Amino acid sequence: MLWSTGGLLIKSIEAHPFAIAGGRSIIAGFVLWAFLKKPRFTLSKAQMIGALMYALTVILFVLANKLTGPANAILLQYTGPIWVALFSGFFLKERVSIIDWISVIAVIIGMCLFFLDELTMSGLTGNIIAICSGFAFAGLAISLRMQKHDSPFESILLGNLLTGLFGAFWIIESIPMSGNSLIGIFLLGIVQLGIPYILYAKAIQHVTALESVLIPVLEPLLNPLWVFLVAGEIPGKGAFMGGAIVLLAIIIRSIIRQKQT
Repeated sequence: MLWSTGGLLIKSIEAHPFAIAGGRSIIAGFVLWAFLKKPRFTLSKAQMIGALMYALTVILFVLANKLTGPANAILLQYTGPIWVALFSGFFLKERVSIIDWISVIAVIIGMCLFFLDELTMSGLTGNIIAICSGFAFAGLAISLRMQKHDSPFESILLGNLLTGLFGAFWIIESIPMSGNSLIGIFLLGIVQLGIPYILYAKAIQHVTALESVLIPVLEPLLNPLWVFLVAGEIPGKGAFMGGAIVLLAIIIRSIIRQKQT
């Protein structure tokens, strides 16, 4: 739910997208550091890969939004469950069952219906970058899950620092920002990125890698809710149908897996 506030907050900021990505990551980095107090950087393979995957996820998603439609970028980023289902067995020895695959397919169908009216055939480069962002998101989930008995928080902290360094040029170029833009950046860094990633890193110690990318699929479905509450824009029938399919797929899978355990 906290992640889903991004669309509304980003619209309030007048700055280059990379400045927004870098600025919010710097602030989120401070939030993570304050939470950890004394971060433990082991520089292990999993920790470093996690940091890189985090930075690639947020940077590539911003870049994809510039080169293709926002709906394309969101839909293609959330191909993450497919990659996790394919690779989590190899890297994590976490079994992916038939119900998991059915849930993944249902979620993808639901997402396609949800964004059907907004999808475009243009922006091939942006679409490819969005798919890469989805692959990076899957890599992030797997690498954080590999640290379930250690501390996955440091990977996210390092990832925020990397993203901040990447966006430094555009941040300097965007100074001075208006008061509303500064408030928006701070809210993004604290509410939309910092706190939710603390919750995400905590959750991933207790759920499978696939669950950690299936449940967040609810994020883009909540964006129109905030727009409706603020601006009164009502989503189309396809969005309602797609959202219902995604929600039901996640709930039914959770119930079945709970009974199996």
